[in-house]
Amino acid sequence: MRVFVSVDMEGVAGVSTPDQAYHGGHNYPASQRLMTEEANAAIAGAFDAGATSVVVNDAHGSMDNLLAELLDERAELVNGRPKAQCMIQGLTPDHDVALFVGFHAPAGAPGVFSHTLSSLAFTRFRVNGETASETDLGVLQAAALGVPVGLVTGDDQICGLTRAAYPWIRTAQVKQAVAQFSAQSVHPFRAREMIRAEARAAVENVDRMPVPAVPDRLELTVDLKTPVHAEIGALIPGMRQIDRLQLSFDAESPQQLLDVCALLWETAG
Repeated sequence: MRVFVSVDMEGVAGVSTPDQAYHGGHNYPASQRLMTEEANAAIAGAFDAGATSVVVNDAHGSMDNLLAELLDERAELVNGRPKAQCMIQGLTPDHDVALFVGFHAPAGAPGVFSHTLSSLAFTRFRVNGETASETDLGVLQAAALGVPVGLVTGDDQICGLTRAAYPWIRTAQVKQAVAQFSAQSVHPFRAREMIRAEARAAVENVDRMPVPAVPDRLELTVDLKTPVHAEIGALIPGMRQIDRLQLSFDAESPQQLLDVCALLWETAG
């Protein structure tokens, strides 16, 4: 049983402010430890359920946040950027299930740190007309590889959205959103217990989890923060500029959709 774990930071229990979540913040080192321990909880749950290997991808910001020396030694770590697969780098068709830890709500929606891929680039992010989160993108990418997603952890907003869209995916709600940069969290020890239990259940029940079909049509529509960013993005071949801030692109696959997004957010500065 091969398990893949993608770990973000914004959905980790106890993390709710920019000072905590980004390099240079006074409380950032403490958040690195909280993030690493939630990753360890998912790893432990996977091995409790019989996993034979676990690959962990650091999916937050600069993607060099997890403390390698403190990570469960049974797992392998993928970190740094850029990465072609971004938040699911290291996932292959040989994996049996993917687990998403520390995830958050999408751009334009309520939730702690709500954004999709880049808060500097996108104020709204839609796929086929529907608001899309990083969880949605990860589910699409994993589906293209034939791998089910079995777990999402984070605040009440992303857990609720996940249950509504993908009823088979297990969730671990470790905090409740109060505002964009505030939350009411369970104790980190309790969060880790919840994540370990749900990760174990996800791996044990992987045979019951469907792999959703990837739509033939993937229309990306994004609203950008500044007109100049939209003007630069409009130079991408195939991109359509809808108005001063909105762009649209028809992607042939989840990977191409992600590639276009990477070009857009890397030019956001």
